[in-house]
Amino acid sequence: MEYTPALYATAWAILPPLIAIVLALITKEVYSSLFLGVVVGAVLYAGADFDGIVNHVLKDGLIASLSDGWNVGILIFLVILGIIVALMNLSGGSKAFGGWALRHVRSRVAAEIATVILGIVIFVDDYFNCLTVGSVMKPVTDEFKVSRAKLAYIIDATAAPVCIIAPVSSWAAAVSSFAGEGQNGIALFVSCIPYNFYALFTIVMMFSLIFMKFDYGPMAKFEQNAVENGDLFTVEDENASNVDAAVAGSNKGIVLDLVFPVVVLVISCVIGMIYTGGFFEGAGFVTAFSDSDASVGLSMGALVALVLIIVYYTFRRTISFTECMSCIPEGMKAMASPILVLTLAWSLKAMTDSLGLADFVSGLVEGMHGVGLIPAGLFLIACVLAFASGTSWGTFGILIPLGLAITESHPELATPIIAACMAGAVYGDHCSPISDTTIMASAGANCNHVSHVSTQLPYATTVAIVATVSYVIAGFTASPVLPLIVGLVLLFAALFFLKSRSGSYKIPESANVNHTVVVEE
Repeated sequence: MEYTPALYATAWAILPPLIAIVLALITKEVYSSLFLGVVVGAVLYAGADFDGIVNHVLKDGLIASLSDGWNVGILIFLVILGIIVALMNLSGGSKAFGGWALRHVRSRVAAEIATVILGIVIFVDDYFNCLTVGSVMKPVTDEFKVSRAKLAYIIDATAAPVCIIAPVSSWAAAVSSFAGEGQNGIALFVSCIPYNFYALFTIVMMFSLIFMKFDYGPMAKFEQNAVENGDLFTVEDENASNVDAAVAGSNKGIVLDLVFPVVVLVISCVIGMIYTGGFFEGAGFVTAFSDSDASVGLSMGALVALVLIIVYYTFRRTISFTECMSCIPEGMKAMASPILVLTLAWSLKAMTDSLGLADFVSGLVEGMHGVGLIPAGLFLIACVLAFASGTSWGTFGILIPLGLAITESHPELATPIIAACMAGAVYGDHCSPISDTTIMASAGANCNHVSHVSTQLPYATTVAIVATVSYVIAGFTASPVLPLIVGLVLLFAALFFLKSRSGSYKIPESANVNHTVVVEE
């Protein structure tokens, strides 16, 4: 008989991730905070049974997370990306691209816009987005004294929020897999794009902050310190410093030494994903993408790309084959920190699963009343669930089937309801400290993880509040037009209000930047 803990599917299931999140924000230390969350989850599961607690932490948590096929595939992908980044740095490709970009990018605004555009262009997968954009744009944003926290925010905001509105992405494949029997998952995904208010408003938010030239909340202090004192971190991160120190690179590198690996990686990952979806067995491109195994496809594509990149560098004699091999342990070392955080985050999710967090949330949804408020209610529940569990795809799996069940009696609200589930999951994935994408964004920018979480949380929450209002309107109008207009008006009103309550200071001429940063008084 399967064991069911006494606290199963109760509000206690929220406690482990809540403890981990609060401790991380208070202590600024993520490893012990996540581990304590895992331990609390095991205690709630096993009670006073010490052996049961230890077994649940190790066997059902850490060991199960590291033996799960999907997780292992993601870790392989992550390690290979680390190796490719190390190769690009050693070859001088990153340095050459940085020099080229600095001849064309002449302001902080241009540097930040270039980062946003690159993040939007790389829409295939959020993991790939986070690490690629960071490695390519760090030299440029560093030159214009953009804090690593701001870089991490831009990377993160162009990862999940962009993938969730891109029909050809691993996220589209994930969402479509949760569609009901007989439904076209990709068609459902596309119909939800105009209703994905959180993702759309996040993109508007990024451009607005850049062009309005101000920041608020903790981010303002990080930006001020970067500009006035040249301190890009404010909160030092030993792993980030070690990675940055390793980026020396050859002077023989050219821009192609960075462009070629990135292009090969993109093409290989796309081919890898459609391969796992049966494209070469006769399935159409869209069908293959929707049926793909992102974990296997991305790791497969990254491995093929790594081999081609090593051949390219060896053939070009930028770096020798022996030097290429030396990048393998360097790339793995650079990814040690995010791998550890990911493992603990996955283990924490295993704890919440064993405590029935999904069933608890399902009970909340089934008790909802007021048809017009259902999209907004599901959005908020998805926000809380994804933030607490750190998984957007897991939130999809819990709430989208429930949303589809609700739409059977309210078909006119089918699209806004499903879109609300998706958008709320993206909010949680975007800003939860235990989200794998948030962890990847920190790694991509070489930014202290807690600094990234604390600085972007006010931005993401501002957008989430505006999106909630839009979902209330969508629930009564069943149209995206009015909610989008009202949401945009509210978002701009909030930004102008925040800017009006702030003071500004000029960047020193030595910074060689034509920009004014605005910080809260």
